Amino acid sequence: MNELSWWPAPAKLNLFLHVVGRRPDGYHNLQTIFQLIDRCDRIGLASRSDGRIVRIEGLAGVPPEQDLAVRAALALQQHTGVAQGADIQVMKHIPVGGGLGGGSTDAATVLLGLNRIWGTHLGLDELAGLGLGLGADVPVFVFGSTAWGEGRGELLTPVERPERWFLVIHPGVGVSTAQMFQAPELTRNSPLITIRAFSEGGTANAFEPIVCVRHDEVAQALEWLRSQIDARNSPIAARLTGTGACVFASFEHVADAERIAARVPDRWNSFVARGLNRSPLHEMLEMGG
Repeated sequence: MNELSWWPAPAKLNLFLHVVGRRPDGYHNLQTIFQLIDRCDRIGLASRSDGRIVRIEGLAGVPPEQDLAVRAALALQQHTGVAQGADIQVMKHIPVGGGLGGGSTDAATVLLGLNRIWGTHLGLDELAGLGLGLGADVPVFVFGSTAWGEGRGELLTPVERPERWFLVIHPGVGVSTAQMFQAPELTRNSPLITIRAFSEGGTANAFEPIVCVRHDEVAQALEWLRSQIDARNSPIAARLTGTGACVFASFEHVADAERIAARVPDRWNSFVARGLNRSPLHEMLEMGG
């Protein structure tokens, strides 16, 4: 086995998430802000001369053929016709099934990393197009910026956000994204808003009431977090990210986030992360990684 090079795969939070319509293809149109954070999986990659895509280590319980990291490597290989293969090792630090984009960011990192290692020289637009075939959240990680997202989430406008710190709580339950989008009580006709309107408040996560009804542990985590925060320190009220199950609040100072993190009940997992406007993966690529 060739020596692996290691690449970061950052998580995201949805600062809000509105569903603004159903599409003819069965998907939904969304509006959201994808906020990158410095909680990262680590992806080990090495080229192989025999053309095989081999997962050395990945998510327990997920067979290689269903692993988005493996599927991303296969998609790039098939799209470019490159003869090389790859060894892939995924070191998970992002909670699984939490609405943090863990599988999508792993896929994006594989696309970008192997594009460099294999010398396939695809541009970001082409890589994002490949990524969209794997999942709606993959393109934001391919482009590597905190962004305003529309369409399925692939129509992206980079935005600069003030540096914030985030306390993220995983209540320890799994939420099915497919089931949430199919929920009959989902509000699918939220009015379109502008980036300026987001900054003035009045946004929400359309999936939050549904998840809270169906998963009491998420409702309890949200209630607890809201009881702890001071609106002066956390202008974005505690809310769900993605279709769950993680909930979060933002803070101007890391000490405020860490103070509340120290009180999180033991039955839940939590971490404090810094908001990023740019992905560390793109910084690594620019430095010749």
